[in-house]
Amino acid sequence: MFNERKVAQIAAYLLQKRGGKMSHLKLMKLMYLADRESYLQHGCSISEDCAVSMAKGPVLSQTLDLMDGDASVLTQKEWDSWISPKANHEVSLAHPINLHSLDELSASEICILDEIYKQYGHMGRWELAELTHDFPEWHDPEKSMLPISTHDIFKALGKEANEVMGLMSILEENRAIDALFASL
Repeated sequence: MFNERKVAQIAAYLLQKRGGKMSHLKLMKLMYLADRESYLQHGCSISEDCAVSMAKGPVLSQTLDLMDGDASVLTQKEWDSWISPKANHEVSLAHPINLHSLDELSASEICILDEIYKQYGHMGRWELAELTHDFPEWHDPEKSMLPISTHDIFKALGKEANEVMGLMSILEENRAIDALFASL
């Protein structure tokens, strides 16, 4: 289940590694790459966001809404407490952070974020956009957006068909449990 506070903490952690400010496109690509790596390592995403194909490559849909300030006022509150509004195509930390304040992120998730930043943090936003255009799960949406299924991400990561089916089953069960607890 999408957790705005967790997504804001993911963004804040990556921004802190970059000195507190970054192109929103680069941040989005790093967050997508972290989700993709988490699917590979753990069979689930870090953000629990829905991925979509857009002109500049794959993005996390609800996270993009938060970055753009397009989310409802009720949901924007957590994001805004961690991340300053986008200005000149950049986002920045609303305040300095420390590891103890990242209460939504597990140690393994922070390791994935570190790994992704080490591997891709030196790249520019346009290099990252070009890189993600080569991902098999991305399809040119032609001035629109297309959903990217988790199934397609698993296939793109080289998972066998029977493994994909098992992982999808586990994800569906976890989503059903999350929905049950959210309704209590």
